[in-house]
Amino acid sequence: MRVSQKGIKMIKDFEGCKLAAYKDSVGIPTIGVGHIKGVKMGMKITQAQADKFLAEDLAAVEKCLNNLGVISKQNQFDALASWIFNLGVGNFNSSTMKKYIVAKCSDIDVTDQMVKWCNAGGRPLLSLRKRRVSEANMYLGYTKYIVDASGNIKKK
Repeated sequence: MRVSQKGIKMIKDFEGCKLAAYKDSVGIPTIGVGHIKGVKMGMKITQAQADKFLAEDLAAVEKCLNNLGVISKQNQFDALASWIFNLGVGNFNSSTMKKYIVAKCSDIDVTDQMVKWCNAGGRPLLSLRKRRVSEANMYLGYTKYIVDASGNIKKK
């Protein structure tokens, strides 16, 4: 499977695209659409380079998911691709999330696990809460989770 245009849009909407290197919320030099490999502060790229980096990064995520051999629904593939894109393939491979997916846990168990990953640098981020809720809802194919005015994740 490949990430659909809907999945790519979600990733782009949450990551944004910056053509000059910046430090992300935990201080990692980043450029383009969440690209970190080989990035140095002061670096600048073109939109074409940002698109190339995104394609390369997505290919690694797709390979990771396809190697699991258990995801068959496009909405679930897209949601997990966004989640893995944000956390990194290495972090996913050592995560409880991977164990849930490989064990074919229920969709609710997977999404309950998904929405727990809202911290960056040891602190909760509202932007990550919103992203995780969007990913969980995409995974399920309907809206089950919401973020309230205080930034708390709740089930509908």
